[in-house]
Amino acid sequence: MAEYLVFRLYGPLAAWGDIAVGEYRPSFAHPSKSAIIGLLAAALGIRREEEERQKSLAESCSFAVRVDAMGILLRDYHTTQVPSARKGVTHYTRRSELAVEDLNTILSSRDYRCDAAYTLAISVTDGAPHKVQELAAALQKPVFTLYLGRKSCPLALPLQPSIVNAATLREALESVAFGDEFSDIIATGPAAVFWEDDGESGLERQQVITRRDVPGSRNRWQFGERRENCGTMQKEESLCT
Repeated sequence: MAEYLVFRLYGPLAAWGDIAVGEYRPSFAHPSKSAIIGLLAAALGIRREEEERQKSLAESCSFAVRVDAMGILLRDYHTTQVPSARKGVTHYTRRSELAVEDLNTILSSRDYRCDAAYTLAISVTDGAPHKVQELAAALQKPVFTLYLGRKSCPLALPLQPSIVNAATLREALESVAFGDEFSDIIATGPAAVFWEDDGESGLERQQVITRRDVPGSRNRWQFGERRENCGTMQKEESLCT
């Protein structure tokens, strides 16, 4: 038996950053590890510049996500003003950027997922700096405001974190039912599941994908690669009605 922290994520908008080149900022269809670690870190009160604490949290946590509702892709097109790059000049705030005279207008496109819903399962290693009970308590009363990838993507429903003892990941995901408005959002039929562990998951691995979403340095926005298993599971009827 293993302990899992299980909770849900839902909001009208979510953004799970993918590899970004130029002015286009895509979003993956399900949460990235960096987003989940960032959410847990915010709940615990770990700041972005505390890289060692961020790294320790990331290395000790393994997560899985069940996609309960894929949501609809929304592409936002907008413009923004930025100063010209100058050698030896670093702008640490947006106010500093806008204070210069030679502002340039750049175009940007950003992807979001509308009305997407997910069930998350977190497990931690032996000797982890934060046990699942501490993580659950932090999600109930977070130190910093929690977002679904970007600050423009607030939560729309409580996370409802719970601790589950289960023999497999599948059992952990099947053991929870959140009720209220969440049941109206969940799509019927099989759900895609993505998980990290190569151990006994109770799920049939159908595919392995590579994602560059392991937080390396949040100050420099550097990320490493990891392998993610992909499969499907049938949701319980109680979750869909």
